[in-house]
Amino acid sequence: MSAPARQNSRQRYDAFSMTLHWITAFSVIFLFASAHIWEQLEKGTPLRKGLQAWHISFGIVLALVMIVRPLWRFYCQRQTHLAVAPAESSTPMRIIAHAVHGLLYLLLFTQVVLGFLFRWSQQEPFNFFGLFDIPTFIHVDTALRHTLAGLHNNVAWALISLAGAHALAALLHHYVLRDNVLRRMLPLRDSMPLREDK
Repeated sequence: MSAPARQNSRQRYDAFSMTLHWITAFSVIFLFASAHIWEQLEKGTPLRKGLQAWHISFGIVLALVMIVRPLWRFYCQRQTHLAVAPAESSTPMRIIAHAVHGLLYLLLFTQVVLGFLFRWSQQEPFNFFGLFDIPTFIHVDTALRHTLAGLHNNVAWALISLAGAHALAALLHHYVLRDNVLRRMLPLRDSMPLREDK
């Protein structure tokens, strides 16, 4: 991007992009944690059932966010007042960052699909925060539920591992490289202003 174009672009992400990002982050952490917590609980207990219900609901939230996020990103890239200037970093770091983001999106979409298929294979109600049921759009053979459960678990570990590496990289940028990569996605404009380019 040329210098004039960079100056005309935003240096922070817009509020809606930030909201989608942090909802995604919270959902991934909660979904992973809740699944591993209820595995330690006795079957049939209210807490186990409650965690499973919330897990399903936040899975639906994540699915909705993952539909909106790429569409919003595509829109923002074509709007001057919403387009964000590329982060100041070396070419190898930009390539790695793009690769990690692409893989995160792929894992998120895969996990959402596996979650829906697994729930449909159980042939049990698919409820959203007690408000309404999600209809069964695809019939999934119950014989596949163990295979889908295993894939869902494996992708969850891959996703949380990559997300953790992504978070550590953001902290590295913030505390070691001391640039604006993390600050661009934080809503704390007054208490955490962007650092001036050196």
